[in-house]
Amino acid sequence: QVKLVESGGGSVQSGGSLRVSCVASGSTDSTYCMGWLRQGPGKERELVAAIYTADGSTYYSDSVKDRFTISQVNGGKTLYVEMHSLKPEVTAIYYCATTGRTMLCGVTYAYAFWGQGTQVTVSS
Repeated sequence: QVKLVESGGGSVQSGGSLRVSCVASGSTDSTYCMGWLRQGPGKERELVAAIYTADGSTYYSDSVKDRFTISQVNGGKTLYVEMHSLKPEVTAIYYCATTGRTMLCGVTYAYAFWGQGTQVTVSS
């Protein structure tokens, strides 16, 4: 079993930047894809960025492309997302998650193991 713990969320003003981190422990050899998903108030959970830990290839949703950057250290044991030019509509709980041994990095429902989430709030 893999355990995921996020940190670094918080409150920023519109236009600001934030970096959120995730540390994976436990069965980290079974984390083929690592991703960041978010759930805003009254919205469904959305995959915004993902990385294939074996080669570092990335996926971004259209809503965050060019503003978010996902990266990993040590084969996915530490995962980051850097968020720039933030707008109030990105306010959400951000979750770190992994697909385990599934290589569907760009598919929301493939993410089976989740952290507890961290709140990101952008004020206007």
